[in-house]
Amino acid sequence: MTTSGPPEPTPGSQPNQAGHHNLDPHLDRYAARTAGMTASEIRALFAVASRPEVVSLAGGMPNLAALPLDSLSTQIADLIAEDGLVALQYGSAHGVPALREQICEIMAMEGISAHPDDVVVTVGSQMGLDMVTRLFCDPGDVVLAEGPSYVGALGSFAAYQAQVVHVAMDDDGLIPSALREALEQAERAGQRVKFLYTIPNFHNPAGVTLAVERRSEILEICATHGVLVIEDNPYGLLGFDGQTYPALRASDPDNVVYLGSFSKTFASGLRVGWVLAPHAVREKLVLAAESATLCPPTFNQLVVSRYLSTHDWKGQIKTFRENYRQRRDAILSALEQHMPPGCSWTKPDGGFYVWVTVPEGVDTKAMLPRAVTARVAYASGTGFYADGLGSRQMRLSYCYPTPERLREGVRRLAGVLESELELVRTFGNVPTRTISGPQSPSPDTA
Repeated sequence: MTTSGPPEPTPGSQPNQAGHHNLDPHLDRYAARTAGMTASEIRALFAVASRPEVVSLAGGMPNLAALPLDSLSTQIADLIAEDGLVALQYGSAHGVPALREQICEIMAMEGISAHPDDVVVTVGSQMGLDMVTRLFCDPGDVVLAEGPSYVGALGSFAAYQAQVVHVAMDDDGLIPSALREALEQAERAGQRVKFLYTIPNFHNPAGVTLAVERRSEILEICATHGVLVIEDNPYGLLGFDGQTYPALRASDPDNVVYLGSFSKTFASGLRVGWVLAPHAVREKLVLAAESATLCPPTFNQLVVSRYLSTHDWKGQIKTFRENYRQRRDAILSALEQHMPPGCSWTKPDGGFYVWVTVPEGVDTKAMLPRAVTARVAYASGTGFYADGLGSRQMRLSYCYPTPERLREGVRRLAGVLESELELVRTFGNVPTRTISGPQSPSPDTA
């Protein structure tokens, strides 16, 4: 006969002060800021959601099928043959000069007048966001961000121990009066607000666009309170009617740091983005880039530069816009046809996302495993808030699936939601569980 006793310690585990064994022997060595680094609870679900039988409305992967791959392969081969010794060598942390000049030409479409010296090329705009947060935020500083906000931004803010205060939005984007109130409340509490983080165009995840008449007011409010503005604009050229909105940076170059990316308008896998910053900030960004990566990949930058100089990239963006507009129309039509009463959603005029609100009593995070079982996936709204809100919301991405797959995915999702509502009608509302802190960013929730 055997007797039970305390479990044997896991090999390599270390006892803590209470005598219990930690599975991670390095637990007591981590910096305090790692407390804000928590893995997404839905990451394992998305491993299942990536199966071909599952319609994923979760990830924001661009649809690259329209790219001229034959021409690109020739150009890349020519790049290696003609400039391989440069393309495969270390480069400057500042970025390839020719690409920085081309980036200024792109930003001019949004009314931005910039010098190439003030552009810092990054490994995706996520790196730029991380560097800006590292430069400006001490532990306990306050960052204002729309509610909801981009999950990758929330992850960076948490990693640097900044406190996120969400500012309300409506169908016209960030509400100026809510911004003013948030700033005044922070000042009364003695809190130090470092910057406002905003995605003004075709917001991720909300899908709305900041009204043009609000933009100057928001800049004025921030300037009055001495708060920097971080403008994240990866979708700005993807308006379905071809309209390009004036950048915040165009109106206030001294108080706006602008983040841009080629991930949505060319190729996300190349990971080429940029930061346009006031001159003094640019100097510190270059130093931060050197400490983080030494230099961004020269090869990737030269691929982008050659693409911009040899291809009709504006025509390519128009093709992307048309493809995404067709997908937007398909998902909106399917939502109208299939979703049960009590649901509402935004109607984006560009970008990748629809933000859906479900009836009271349904928890979209708790519902997600059942949705994946029904072969459809989405991103729960809780991942887009730093304070645990969003349990009645979900983000649906229409950028990657075909229109037919989008319609089928919404049909499946509506069936799952109907089942959830039937449970609510039978058993009543179940209190939702809030989470502490944002989920870490991943390709599934980008």
